[in-house]
Amino acid sequence: MKNSFIILAFIFCILVSCNTTKHTMTSPDKLLATQNDTIRIANDSLHYEVIIIDPGFSIWLTTRAYPRGYHSQSYLENKNQMYVSEWNRRVLEPQRYDPNLYEMTINYEPGIDYGYEVNYLIYNYMIYFQNTYKQKLYGYVPMR
Repeated sequence: MKNSFIILAFIFCILVSCNTTKHTMTSPDKLLATQNDTIRIANDSLHYEVIIIDPGFSIWLTTRAYPRGYHSQSYLENKNQMYVSEWNRRVLEPQRYDPNLYEMTINYEPGIDYGYEVNYLIYNYMIYFQNTYKQKLYGYVPMR
């Protein structure tokens, strides 16, 4: 099966501090770097890092995703919570779901304000993933 599909390399880490107060990302705090097919966002003050490595995602993001601002942050947060919950459930069932697709859990806590950019990228990766790999994590999936 590995020979018939591009090996999905998806590394997704959100490291959250124990601080329970809400923080909003400011422009100097965020770092977005795109190299090859890697998208990275980091915020040292909130102690998290998101790395998405998937061939084709950065091109899909620039050519097919809805533009930033199309959805509200609360919309993205609600969708991400549903998608991440289902994703994590599938990681825990490797006998039922392809472990090459669902390699590791995602630490996404609903009480944390990750900011618009992080939620935008997570949401769009989930849409890309579902359409590209013909998976349905939760509800209606836009065909973008």
